[in-house]
Amino acid sequence: MRNKVSIHEYLARLSVKYDVEPNKLFAALVLASEKEESTCGGLSISCRSKLRDRIILLITNGTKVVAQFPVSRGFFMDGKNPIEISRRTDVLRTHLQLEIKTPRDLRISDSRTGMKQVNLRAKVLEVTKPTTVFTRYGTYAKVANALVSDETGTIKLCLWNDQIDLISVGGVLQIENAHVSMFRGERQLRVGKYGTLRNIKNDASFEEKLKMVLISRAPTDVP
Repeated sequence: MRNKVSIHEYLARLSVKYDVEPNKLFAALVLASEKEESTCGGLSISCRSKLRDRIILLITNGTKVVAQFPVSRGFFMDGKNPIEISRRTDVLRTHLQLEIKTPRDLRISDSRTGMKQVNLRAKVLEVTKPTTVFTRYGTYAKVANALVSDETGTIKLCLWNDQIDLISVGGVLQIENAHVSMFRGERQLRVGKYGTLRNIKNDASFEEKLKMVLISRAPTDVP
């Protein structure tokens, strides 16, 4: 919390970075202060100590420490969610605009939860069978997951409706304007209404690079 950033604004930034709703994050903080531990998306929250006028909370993402900070007991008692309020401020919007200016090319190994406007090229290794779900908008939709790979690693790509028909195993995709989110403790790519998926044909250099990586990772027989 450098440069005198308030705890409210700091937590609002974390909610954006780790793609969690501010109300869910606030509820998880309250639960951790009462029950010692809680989870929110891919984040785990624990209460490190309780003092007379403040509580020390620790947020982790897997084995990575995200933040440890004190909050006053009054933080939870005024009936309002200060994280939600801070996410609406001009200060936070300006911070996010400076942080994410233009779409960026990415390698899978460099992907982090909360990244937005991401471009990458990857090969489709697997596609799950589509399932039908009932959405929060009161409609039915088809959803499937694809496992995609570049020379640095693999990641799941979430597909909805018409996106599912665009891809096939073995194809190479150009993914534009996607974002990285956390779902059930696992990073995945999502392509919203402003993103695109495009099939790339005859990308020999990418295919050769990926082939060499797969060969290097293959197990060898021990005589």
